[in-house]
Amino acid sequence: MKRAIIVGVTALDKIETPFGSVQNVLGGSATYAALASSIFSKTGIVAPAGEDLPEEHLELFSERGIDISGLERSGKAFRWEGFYEFDMNEAKTLRTELNNLSTFQANLPEDYKNAEYVFLGNIDPKLQLKVISQLRMPKFIAMDTMNFWIEHQKSDVLEAIKKVQLVVLNDGETRMLFETVNLTKAAKECLTLGPEAVIIKKGEHGALLYTKDKHFSAPGYPLEVIKDPTGCGDSFGGALIGYLASSNDSSDTAIRRAIVYGSAVASFTAEDFGTSRLRTLTREEVEKRFREFREMREF
Repeated sequence: MKRAIIVGVTALDKIETPFGSVQNVLGGSATYAALASSIFSKTGIVAPAGEDLPEEHLELFSERGIDISGLERSGKAFRWEGFYEFDMNEAKTLRTELNNLSTFQANLPEDYKNAEYVFLGNIDPKLQLKVISQLRMPKFIAMDTMNFWIEHQKSDVLEAIKKVQLVVLNDGETRMLFETVNLTKAAKECLTLGPEAVIIKKGEHGALLYTKDKHFSAPGYPLEVIKDPTGCGDSFGGALIGYLASSNDSSDTAIRRAIVYGSAVASFTAEDFGTSRLRTLTREEVEKRFREFREMREF
């Protein structure tokens, strides 16, 4: 088993959905991804972590076996406030406080530099490039991004894409980045930049995988209870890289399985607010849902 390294942010969130609200809950792209990854593999986290981040949150990382030597403890924690309407595929941001994210250096601890499996969460693409430059012999790097970076730093996003093996985007980001409504055309254009694979997330409708010669479609899980979709995409990416690290395999077949594992973990994330469900989620529960995914595709 290889260790997975997660890069992103930790945060304190205030979230409102049609099913309730919470405030000052642990969030951030690196948080969701690291908790998801830790279900499958030993995991290290690289992120800013404010001095005001409650100690109980750091204890949670330790309880889940996550190495926190890559956390940069300084200043105030990044804070995000948002809400969802009944169409819960898109969050509406009400307030963002960058705080220590504005000074985050993304310096890897020495032993992290030998990592082979890395997930670059949604952060400034210049920082993603900095992390890549510190890695000595990476085997598989996956990256995420968002519309803000595509709009304001598109050239940096494209430069980062050239240096990774897997790009993870949602359908809106894909269309925006490659300026086409056709997802297949956009995915093929992305592959010409250098990645081995592109995953396009379609929210509750699942995910699409494109490689040079093949494509794969994973379904969404039909949840009866959806309380909060915050962090589902990050959970997806973290579980994916954690599974690949655990199997030490990045073949097309392994990536397909990783997508289904990622979808399974993301579906659990949506069942409760913030990281609540990830705190107690077990590998056995994930395996059970993985088998349900497999049964959904039999015909």
